[in-house]
Amino acid sequence: MEFEKLIQNLEKALKKPLPGRPGQITMAPMPVDEERFIKDIRPDYRKGAVLMLFYPDKERQAFVPFIKRPTYPGVHSGQIAFPGGKMEASDKDLSQTALRETEEEIGVEATKIELIGKLSDLYIPPSNFMVSPYIGFILKKPVFKPDPEEVLRVISCPFNTILDKSVRKMGTFKGSGGHSLSAPYFDIESEMVWGATAMMLGEFTFLWEQMDF
Repeated sequence: MEFEKLIQNLEKALKKPLPGRPGQITMAPMPVDEERFIKDIRPDYRKGAVLMLFYPDKERQAFVPFIKRPTYPGVHSGQIAFPGGKMEASDKDLSQTALRETEEEIGVEATKIELIGKLSDLYIPPSNFMVSPYIGFILKKPVFKPDPEEVLRVISCPFNTILDKSVRKMGTFKGSGGHSLSAPYFDIESEMVWGATAMMLGEFTFLWEQMDF
């Protein structure tokens, strides 16, 4: 999709009420984990934020970067995600967390990013994080400078791929407790985008599909 038109449509869409759970649940692992949505979420949850960043290529077509986490002893080892991380004491709010983490992880200068809204917060039980997904854009294709300690690779995904229903598939994954579970995922660049990131994309595409552009 042409970048400028996309941004106009995004600004329009994000003024509408967010779908929240009905959108997130379209890409939730099976069986659906109701703990993500109950009111009495653990009171000691940690706060974090991620950024769904849009940028144009040379032909002014819209793209979104994902990152692949390296292998490490943690619940999100090797997974595909948006750039982001936990809120630090120095962050004035979660939007700053999303911008700071994006600059640290993939080298996109925070001052060049314009935020235009956010999706619904999503609780992630395995890591006890409440994550705020922000949406923003940058006017020129950035030169990615991934932090090797946090990012194995940057995946540049055409926006139209996210909307393509044929990339939505079902797979078997290993959960945080070591058990296998069935989950829908987005097949992007031969990588399986599942879990929390897929649920955020689920809400995004659900919202997009409800719009009459």
